[in-house]
Amino acid sequence: MILEKYSFGIGDRFSHQGKAQLAAIIKAKQQGINITPVWNKSNREHTIIGTTHADTRKEADEAVKACKWNEPYFVDADHIGLGNVDKFIEYSDFFTLDVADFIGEPADSAKVKEFVQKHKKYIGSLSIDGIDAPLEITEEQIRQITNKTLLAAQQAGEIYRHIAAAKGDNNFITEVSMDETDLPQTPIEMLFILAAVSAEGIPAQTIAPKFTGRFNKGVDYVGDIAQFAREFEEDLAVVAFAVKEFGLPENLKLSIHSGSDKFSIYKPMKEAMKKFDAGLHIKTAGTTWLEELIGLAMAGGDGLVIAKEVYTRALTRMDELCGPYATVIDIDSAKLPSVQEIDKWDGQQFAAALRHDQSCPGFNPNLRQLLHVGYKIAAETGTRFTDALDKYEQTIAANVTENIYDRHIKPLFLD
Repeated sequence: MILEKYSFGIGDRFSHQGKAQLAAIIKAKQQGINITPVWNKSNREHTIIGTTHADTRKEADEAVKACKWNEPYFVDADHIGLGNVDKFIEYSDFFTLDVADFIGEPADSAKVKEFVQKHKKYIGSLSIDGIDAPLEITEEQIRQITNKTLLAAQQAGEIYRHIAAAKGDNNFITEVSMDETDLPQTPIEMLFILAAVSAEGIPAQTIAPKFTGRFNKGVDYVGDIAQFAREFEEDLAVVAFAVKEFGLPENLKLSIHSGSDKFSIYKPMKEAMKKFDAGLHIKTAGTTWLEELIGLAMAGGDGLVIAKEVYTRALTRMDELCGPYATVIDIDSAKLPSVQEIDKWDGQQFAAALRHDQSCPGFNPNLRQLLHVGYKIAAETGTRFTDALDKYEQTIAANVTENIYDRHIKPLFLD
């Protein structure tokens, strides 16, 4: 299986918006941009909501059939490890190998020594097209990087081989995820991480590195945009070099996690992709769930009642809901509207506060982040919430499609 140049992770908490999501991809295709849809959902999300891994496959297959989509599409086992991958194997054909927990854990000393010895030829000045100054590499650097990352690459290899034993080598897409770490990888670190991935025989088609700045859920990038742009370009350059140097798949590309709503960095990303003729995989899980709430609020009636209930209950359970996402949210609780204030809002006010339109004076990024992690509240209502999604499907679907196409696809690939 080959992942096309541009691909889009369209996570869907409640498995209801497959057709609306695909409609945005179809609109892009009508404008001459081919984007491969990848439905992704993590084990944590399945556990919280009470869905099964089969539900994601069913949603994708039904959307593809209903929309008469004849191009490739995938179902991603998002952020999996050896402990939970078996639940996904039957239903997924895209696997995000999450080995961030192993970064910093020491590998076998003999293996480290062997890896360093094998890569001594890179010691000195290494010029890479697209990076202004040569990389100055020392043996000690290689040793430190290997000590830090080799075990993670070996773990990725174990997961990959476990999946391959069940599905066959060429029957799925592999992504290696190393973004959930404290510090961004330098170009030299990226180089030897990719060398280790290759040494493990992993045919990675995407890799998710860590970048400077905060990629908070559902809101814009927070950080130095110029620095991000420089890191993004350097990573593209290293990937292109590593593909040739280490025999990695020719279509290997960067994957941006929590990539939804990072509007301020879309332009430099687009410019860099054009400069390097590079592809991109971007994950936007979570925003569809917010568009469902927006649609319910705009529909009024019991839809607005449900949207308000989700917020007011989330407000009283902030610590519980925010805990698992503490590193990727930044909520100022003093700027969250009170229950009494929310109670007075009509549907348009609620939608304006939640919709990510930074030009709108009513937009509230704190409310948006809280609701982003508050999907557990909706899940607890059982069929009451999903019945409302069915009842107000037309209003919700319009918001879902508009969000993906107008706010994400157009600035990244078209504007």
